[in-house]
Amino acid sequence: MSGSEPSQQVNSDLSPENSKDSPLFDVHPQVFFTSAAFIIGFVIFTIFFHQKVGDFFTPLQAAISTNAGWFFVWTMNIILFFSLYLMFSRYGDIRLGGDDAEPDFSTQSWFAMLFSAGMGIGLLFYGVAEPIFHFGSSPFPAANATESARNAMAITFLHWGFHPWAVYSIVGLALAFFSFNKGLPLSIRSVFHPLLGDRIYGFWGNLIDILATVATLFGVATSLGFGVQQVNAGLAHLFGWEQSATVQLLLITGITAIATISVVKGLDGGIRKLSELNIWLASGLLLFVLVCGPTLFIFNGFLENIGSYIQKFPMLSTWGETFENGNWQNGWTVFYWGWWIAWSPFVGMFIARVSRGRTIREFIMGVLCVPACVTFVWMTVFGNSALWIEMFGGGGIAQAVAENVPVSLFVLLENFPFSGVSSMLGILVVVSFFVTSSDSGSMVIDIITAGGNPNPPIPQRIFWAVLEGVVAATLLLCGGLAALQSAVITTGLPFAIVLLIMCVSLKKGLNEYLGVQTFSVKTEKKKAEEFEIEGAEAPHVIFGRKKSA
Repeated sequence: MSGSEPSQQVNSDLSPENSKDSPLFDVHPQVFFTSAAFIIGFVIFTIFFHQKVGDFFTPLQAAISTNAGWFFVWTMNIILFFSLYLMFSRYGDIRLGGDDAEPDFSTQSWFAMLFSAGMGIGLLFYGVAEPIFHFGSSPFPAANATESARNAMAITFLHWGFHPWAVYSIVGLALAFFSFNKGLPLSIRSVFHPLLGDRIYGFWGNLIDILATVATLFGVATSLGFGVQQVNAGLAHLFGWEQSATVQLLLITGITAIATISVVKGLDGGIRKLSELNIWLASGLLLFVLVCGPTLFIFNGFLENIGSYIQKFPMLSTWGETFENGNWQNGWTVFYWGWWIAWSPFVGMFIARVSRGRTIREFIMGVLCVPACVTFVWMTVFGNSALWIEMFGGGGIAQAVAENVPVSLFVLLENFPFSGVSSMLGILVVVSFFVTSSDSGSMVIDIITAGGNPNPPIPQRIFWAVLEGVVAATLLLCGGLAALQSAVITTGLPFAIVLLIMCVSLKKGLNEYLGVQTFSVKTEKKKAEEFEIEGAEAPHVIFGRKKSA
């Protein structure tokens, strides 16, 4: 499409010229074929030269963390406070999709899909390990083990709390607003329309969507590759299965197959149901640890963890390790900030797709506050249980974390009754979280490469779901996952700049939208007054809504 074509002519797709409409594929050619070619080419190159790729991106990631860590810290705080500002401001009453829009999903289903796509597997991987890591090696001096435990939980809450969900909320809100309220394609390019105008349909828009597609697929494939290693470690710990590439390849094949079926069935028939099942399984595991673990210690700890997090929030969220002159933050906080930012196009797109009909205030409360609070509960149940065992119950968790992080969850469960059953439940939860991450990622890529079409054809869905699994399996077998992870996180810096620009664009778009609405309301009120003056029987118009006389 040329840059001169008006945006009003475009809704769920970019244009007839830019998409191939057929029963099998409905693609935006520049985005689809360029993204697929780049992904396949990069994977082939990494297979043969993964050491060189790692030698390039690992130092680059370290250099970015060292020299731009302050920028990540600033960016995350700006986005958090901007999201809170939108929630409490006059913009909060705007409904995504228009005043008459109704939510597409129930609140329970909505929360299930938000949580499964946004955090999921990371909570299982680090719910035990991270508090223990910080307990044994904290950047802040502590007088005793009690203070070390408090610091450990406060740092964990920082990394998994409001900051990452604020990033997801802003990206998701921008996509939902410009798509559902402004009639633009459901694609990353659309959020820059107030700044770029119709140029989003040309080269720059294509480039934005290509980068989002590549980052999403590589991010999901990397997590899938590392995740099956955790599943394999759990099976090896429980049943003595061999920890090998063959077992992990079979696991990737199975997870990809289930995710593909889910994507084919669609958002309501597949992804929603799996997300709800996922939440039920995770809730069962959570309740098991809460009841069979140190219950009173957990209940007391939750309140204390929240208080410690709030008390230390100003210091933790702005700390830059300036006077310590160390590099602890590079491996933890800055790493997390880069990872959350790199994942935000994928998670934000998925959140936008399922959030039509919510007001902006409801949207931000649902995306920012509720998942963060659930995360705090999860981290307290598993983190405090691990700390209790380490401090009062004989220990062993710290050693398991140091030796093999993926096994630490199962070592924790061995300290409680029915450990065999709970460990199997843990494996099911890990697998279900991976399936929901994979099918959500596939759906997002489908939408972007279809030019914003929210319901791309089934063969196209299968293509991206299978490609995710192929990329993960190939790089796992060839040892290229670590290099790819460094490459993905490196994209966090340029996208951090994009996020700040996105905030400006969103604010401008909201102002324009409210300006049009205000003009419309004033026009209707004026017409109503003219009718009354003329003696005509016309309805009274109050704030754009009709009320009988």
